[in-house]
Amino acid sequence: MARQTAPDPSRRSEQSRTAILDAAAALVAETGFAKLTIEKIAARAGVGKQTIYRWWPSKGAVVFDAFLAASEDAHGSLGLPETDDLAADLRAVLRPTADELSDPGFDRTGRALVAEVLNDPALLREYRERLLDPLLGVTRTRLEHAREAGRIAPDADLDLAVELLYGPMYYRWLHGLGPLDHAYADRLVQAVLRALGAPEAAGRAG
Repeated sequence: MARQTAPDPSRRSEQSRTAILDAAAALVAETGFAKLTIEKIAARAGVGKQTIYRWWPSKGAVVFDAFLAASEDAHGSLGLPETDDLAADLRAVLRPTADELSDPGFDRTGRALVAEVLNDPALLREYRERLLDPLLGVTRTRLEHAREAGRIAPDADLDLAVELLYGPMYYRWLHGLGPLDHAYADRLVQAVLRALGAPEAAGRAG
């Protein structure tokens, strides 16, 4: 007689969590954030409303996790390469950022999240802790190592340099000012490295 295996609660929970995140991502793309509700997410995911509230305090938190999951699937875990070519290393993170910001599928969810984050202090803290601060941190560390190696000016303001790398991209995205492509990302890297006195700024971006 075959031995029966008891259901694994953790596996069932993970399946439910994935279904909820998939449902939230699909619904916000279809209807927009304003018309999204926890009830609609639960119905699409095939779970009870209380299951969602057990893991997330609001629909904004669910959409934020769905956004993070989609971003990780598309670009992998957060990281910055460290090679002898600082410009290439920075392009390796700026180019995928340009790809993401120019993706129509990202645009609707991204703008909804920006609006929600600005009006929800708890979600803003989560956004800072889980997404923005880690991204800025790994970039600053890469620039710090370059400064220690004499690849950029010894008095370079690294915090300002990090803001100069990412700020123009998000400004352009938010205001729809122009294309966000690899060429723009490369020009941005070159401009920042030139301001930091890096030798790479003298060459052309590859």
